[in-house]
Amino acid sequence: MYSVVSELFGIVTTIFTGYCLAYYFDSFMDRKNLFWGYGKYIVIIFYVICDYLLDGFFPTVFETKDTIGKQVLLLVVVFGMAKVFYCSRIQMPIFLTITFVALKDISSFISITISMCSDKVFDLWLVLLEKGYISVESVESLISWTAGILQLSMMVVYGMLFYQSLKMVVKNYKRKEHFVSKQELFYLLTPGGVGFLLCVLLRTILITMEDGMPMDLFDKYPELIPVVPSVMILSILSIVCSVKLFQDMIMVNEERSEKFILEKQMKSMQEHIAEMEHIYSGVRSMKHDMKNTLSVIMQLAVNEDVKSNVELQNYLSELNQTMDKLEFQYKTGNTVVDILLNMKYHELTRVMPDVQLNTDRLLFLDDLQIQGYDIGIIIGNALDNAIEACKKLKEQNQSADAFITLSSFTRGKMFFIEVENSFDGKIIRKKYSEFPITDKKDKEAHGIGLSNIKKTAEKYHGGVDWSVENKKFTLTIMLQNERGEESESW
Repeated sequence: MYSVVSELFGIVTTIFTGYCLAYYFDSFMDRKNLFWGYGKYIVIIFYVICDYLLDGFFPTVFETKDTIGKQVLLLVVVFGMAKVFYCSRIQMPIFLTITFVALKDISSFISITISMCSDKVFDLWLVLLEKGYISVESVESLISWTAGILQLSMMVVYGMLFYQSLKMVVKNYKRKEHFVSKQELFYLLTPGGVGFLLCVLLRTILITMEDGMPMDLFDKYPELIPVVPSVMILSILSIVCSVKLFQDMIMVNEERSEKFILEKQMKSMQEHIAEMEHIYSGVRSMKHDMKNTLSVIMQLAVNEDVKSNVELQNYLSELNQTMDKLEFQYKTGNTVVDILLNMKYHELTRVMPDVQLNTDRLLFLDDLQIQGYDIGIIIGNALDNAIEACKKLKEQNQSADAFITLSSFTRGKMFFIEVENSFDGKIIRKKYSEFPITDKKDKEAHGIGLSNIKKTAEKYHGGVDWSVENKKFTLTIMLQNERGEESESW
């Protein structure tokens, strides 16, 4: 009876481990489009089969060569499953494989340790039998029940520790789209590798021979009973803490990059504002000189010969061209936005003369409480993304219709900005990412425009949403019309 229950518990534990493997991999990587959507179940089944095959090749875990051989093969199997069933660069499967096997082995060893410490209960039944308090039949029943309860306890402890430790790694590893360098990979693998090798060592010396009889480590050294589980738990915490610290470093670096880009945007914006002020100064100077200009026109008009009329026409033509240069192409009621739009318009016409930039419905309230600088950050980043998308579309199809449309509207106290643009219809998105992923090679320097827009919107208790329809990308920014909260990073 006990052997049947033990075998059943073993099957349940193996299936549960396969489920944890699928959950862990799914949290970090995208499954390949194989097996008609049943990839998760295939992963579980494949793991269960491989685990039982390994048990068949290595029926004992108490000899050094068997323990090391089985664990190494398990690493190979798990890594192979990551590469076969999932899409990812090699760094991520390596990290996931080491941490998965390490956490599995640590959790299993802790549950085995608890079971070994609980074996003293069997000695209690035998003592009671010797003193005549219980019968032989009762002892057999108690031993059977105790063994079953201990087996169940091992399974529960293992399941809770293993699943919760995996869950903590998934939760703390927030920037799953971050490309892991070799140095970062070494840092991440060190705690898991140490935990893995520690378990191999402990499993090797767990059972020793004393006078020709097997003896477990805790019978020989009782003082290790509290030490070994504590070391195992600390090993789990070291894996989780290393992941959290690694992610904190990434977030700090991202904050620095975003701050640097924002400072560059602000400096550029200030330079263009200064340039526009210079142009406005030129307009005022022209108004001052308008009387002299009119006087020249009047003198030329007095002459009726053809030569003078031609000179007059040329002069007026030059004057018109000068005035055109001082005229804004776009006027929205917001100085910063006008500067950005006109700057981006000239940038667009140089590389894509046929692109349509429509801002007819982009208007700003007279009592708008949102700072011009923050509006500039939103419009500037949104335009940069839209221009980049249009450029990519034109590179693939020169005859494609490229357009960018900006509009705004209010709903109660909320102010909305909407940016629509054409693109090639290809979106790179990960399930753990809120926004589309940039396809540029330099992912550290690109792909944070939407993040900057979101942070700016959050200063005004707002948010960002995006949608795709055919080959049109729509970005909607919602802001509360009030003074924004100050941000330390800005």
